[in-house]
Amino acid sequence: MKRCARSYLSVLTFGAASLPLLLLGCESASSDGDDAVFGSEQAVLTHAPDVPPPITRDRPTRVVVNLETQELVGRLADGVEYTFWTFGGEVPGRFIRVREGDVVEFHLNNRPDSRVPHNIDLHAVTGPGGGAAASFVAPGQTATFVFTALNPGLYVYHCATAPVGMHIANGMYGLILVEPEGGFPPVDHEYYVMQGEIYTTGGYGEEGLQNFSMEKALAESPDYVVFNGSVGSLVGDNALKAQVGERIRLFVGNGGPNLVSSFHVIGEIFDLVYHEAGSTVSENVQTTLVPAGGAAIVEFEVQVPGNFLLVDHAIFRAFNKGALGMLTVAGPEVSLVYSGRIAEGVYLPEGGAVQAMPGAQAQPPRASTTEERVAFGQRVYTQNCVACHQAEGQGIPGAIPPVAGSDFLNADRTRAIEVVVNGLEGPITVNGDTFTSSMPSLQLSDHDVANVLTYIYSQWDNAGFEVLPQEVSVVREQTR
Repeated sequence: MKRCARSYLSVLTFGAASLPLLLLGCESASSDGDDAVFGSEQAVLTHAPDVPPPITRDRPTRVVVNLETQELVGRLADGVEYTFWTFGGEVPGRFIRVREGDVVEFHLNNRPDSRVPHNIDLHAVTGPGGGAAASFVAPGQTATFVFTALNPGLYVYHCATAPVGMHIANGMYGLILVEPEGGFPPVDHEYYVMQGEIYTTGGYGEEGLQNFSMEKALAESPDYVVFNGSVGSLVGDNALKAQVGERIRLFVGNGGPNLVSSFHVIGEIFDLVYHEAGSTVSENVQTTLVPAGGAAIVEFEVQVPGNFLLVDHAIFRAFNKGALGMLTVAGPEVSLVYSGRIAEGVYLPEGGAVQAMPGAQAQPPRASTTEERVAFGQRVYTQNCVACHQAEGQGIPGAIPPVAGSDFLNADRTRAIEVVVNGLEGPITVNGDTFTSSMPSLQLSDHDVANVLTYIYSQWDNAGFEVLPQEVSVVREQTR
């Protein structure tokens, strides 16, 4: 009888029309090969910090994964809200668990009330874009693709729709575990912990609904570095739990989009670390690096009671930006292991105060001619705009409006200044096509706004206007 994993890979090359036939077949197979796929099952998906149960079957199967993208306002910190873009309604996205050799039938669904398209790049996929091109979905659409889980390990997945960094920074990342054929040794608890950065227009702790800051993201200077989507997500009542003598396995991911994590549990030593969640294992590790877009598996036994802090040991991130969690261990004291006093209560962050050192700051060069303004504006465009609006200003059909030959920009230069200064949310019509705009305020200076608009107006058959910094300043004051 045919081996389903190979059948999927070969028949799919004949086009999407063959897919429904494949999804109905391969319910059984003979035992004529180790890679034969047997039956099918619906994937169990969990929110962090929970992990789906270990896989007990000894053969691969077809696993059906249904994942939904959702945009929603949620808690970032006490008194602070943020519009998160998510896989499954929370940050990080749902944990996916499959087995080596499984054929994964992946359905990505974008809710109708979403404002922008999304897709998914799974690092566990062997294929172009990790599934990104096959899964691109506008609001209200669904897409299906199939892949075989060829390599065991713990892998990051994330949205790869332009601007990729913004989608990731807004919360679109998660983990998929491909268990090895023999599985993992049993432990008492498995938990899902994932680090990510959030770049807000306001500073750390500034109350209210915060917007995404592209300027801070490009500078790789996040206001928040958090575990599982928000400050305090793993402390107090939400702390991880264990008993003395139990063994813990943490599946640790780093969504980034920019920073490397130095993951550490204060008061514990990792008995085992699967570096970058691969096959290389080290023993007795204090701190392990988890790259942006990477993961690690750490295991340890808890031998004394108390509160153990999970931190990014780039330590200001833990105590000043939110990368702090807690493992609460209950049970009898073991004085031979540790005789000191165990502190009670929650270890609170120190706060987000930023100290400024006195001294003059160098001013960036400013344009004195139209030619200089265009040249400076091209740099601003390359740094802030090209990921969305593309190198020739053509935008992305159905997703990002063009700035090349844009009737929206050329009709009203004051409105164009307002858009760059304040951002733009909601439907707009550009050159007869409707787009749902979700452009953030870029927090540019008056000179940078003037320069980038002058550059755009000088390109791609646009109107040729020169925008001056004083015009930007007037518009900024009028729209505050």
